[in-house]
Amino acid sequence: MSKKENRNRFNFPHVYLMFLLVMLLVVALSWIVPSGQYERVIDPETGIEKLNTDVFTYVTQENSIGFLDFFSALHNGVVQSADIIVMLLFASGALYLLEKSGAITAGIHKLLRIAAGKEKLIIVVLLTVFAIMGTIGFGEGGIPFIPLAMAVVMGMGYDRMTAFATSTMGLAIGFTAGAVNFYTTGVSQSIVGLPIYSGLTFRIISLVIFIAITSLYILRYANKIKANPLKSIVADDYLEQLDDTKKATYDEEPLTWSRKIALLGLVGVLVGSAYGAIQLGWGLPQLSAVYAIYAVFLVIVLRLAPSEAAADFGIGAARLLPTALAIGFARSVMILMTQAEIIDTAVHALAGVLSDTGSVVTLLTLFLVVIAFNFFVVSGSGKALILMPIMGPLGKILGINQQVMVVVYQFGDGFTNYFWPTSGGLMAALGMSNVNYADWAKFSWKLFMILHFTGFVLIVIAHYIGLGPS
Repeated sequence: MSKKENRNRFNFPHVYLMFLLVMLLVVALSWIVPSGQYERVIDPETGIEKLNTDVFTYVTQENSIGFLDFFSALHNGVVQSADIIVMLLFASGALYLLEKSGAITAGIHKLLRIAAGKEKLIIVVLLTVFAIMGTIGFGEGGIPFIPLAMAVVMGMGYDRMTAFATSTMGLAIGFTAGAVNFYTTGVSQSIVGLPIYSGLTFRIISLVIFIAITSLYILRYANKIKANPLKSIVADDYLEQLDDTKKATYDEEPLTWSRKIALLGLVGVLVGSAYGAIQLGWGLPQLSAVYAIYAVFLVIVLRLAPSEAAADFGIGAARLLPTALAIGFARSVMILMTQAEIIDTAVHALAGVLSDTGSVVTLLTLFLVVIAFNFFVVSGSGKALILMPIMGPLGKILGINQQVMVVVYQFGDGFTNYFWPTSGGLMAALGMSNVNYADWAKFSWKLFMILHFTGFVLIVIAHYIGLGPS
C-alpha cells in the first residue's frame, strides 16, 4: 500500500454529512433532555433581550422535531445565514475580478522578490495582520483574504498547511482576544453592564502573547518541513507543489500602475471596512456594499468590459457556493436546539452545579463549558445572549469581577471557532483553501491545547489582579 493510500484510509466524512450527524445528535438529546425556558425580558436601556435567571420553568415540548422539521432546518439555516453568505459571495465575486486581471499575481511576484531572505518575517507579519482583522471582529469577513495570503506563503516555498495556518490562526487568536470585537466582547459587556471595550489593555497584552505562541509554533513547523518535505502533514501535496515549482517557467506579470491602484483599492477595502465596523457601526450589509463598490472600481481602473466583468463576478461568487451551504448547514444545528428547547435546560443545570463551587473551579468549569457549548452554538453573539445572563450573576455570587467573566466567555468561545467541525466559518475557509479537516486537526490540536492553557492562565491572572471595571 502506498503512503498516499494509507493516508486516505480514514477520511473524515464530507462536511455536509458531519452537520447531519450533529443534527441527529441534537434530535437524540431532545428525547433525553427535558425542555425548559428562562423568562426573557427586554432591557429598556440597551434594547437587548436578557434572561431572567430567577424564573425558570420546565415545559412540555409541544413542537417536537419531526422528519420534515429535520430537513427543513437545512433550508432555514441557509436563510438565517443569508447576511454572512451574501457578504462572502460579493467578496468572492469582486476578488475574482482582481484575480483574473492578473493584479494579484503581479502583486505576489513583487512581494516574493521583496521577501527573499525574509520569509519568516513575512509569515509573522501576515499572521499579525490577520490577528488585527480578527480582533476587530472579522470572523467570516476575513475568509476571502485567506487564499491571497496562502498564495504568498506557498510562493515562498512553504506547504499548504503553513499557509493556511498563518492566515486562519491569525483570525482565531485575534477574534479570541477580541480587543474591539463587538460580537463577543461588545455584546457580553453590554449584557453584564460594563463599558463597551473596557479592559482593552489586558486584551491587547493577551493578543500579543497569543501571537508570540502561534508564531513560534508555525515557524517551528515551517522550518521542519523546509528541511524535510516528507515531514509535512500534506507531504504528497507539498512534494507535488515543489516539483511544479521546479518545472514552472513563466513570464513575471508586470505590476502596472492600474494594477497598483487596484491593489491599493483592496487595502482601502480592508481599512475602510475595519473603520466602518468600529466607528460607524457597520454590519454585513454595509460590508457587502463595500465589495460591490470595489467591483465597480475595478471595472473602471482596470478598464474591464462591463458585461464580461459582470459575468466574471458571477463566476467568482459561484466558486463560494459549496462554502456558503456549509455556513447555512452549521446554523441548522442551532435551529434544532432552539426548537427542542433544551438550551435553557442545559444552562439552568450548569448554574445549579456551579453555585456552591469556589471561584477558580468555577472559572475552569465555565471555561470548559463554553468550549464544549461552542460545538453546538458557534455564533459568538448568540451564545453570549444565552450564557452571559447566567455567568454574570454567578460572578457576583462568587466575588468574580464581571470583566473576568467576559474574558472567560471570550477565550472559551474564540479558539474553537477554528477547530470544531461544526463551525461554518472554518469549513468555509477549509473549502476555499483545499485543506482537509483531518489534516487541519492533526496540525492544530496541540497549538489549540497550548492556547487554551495559556488562555486559562490569563483568566486566573485577571481574576487575582481584580481586572476591572467590575
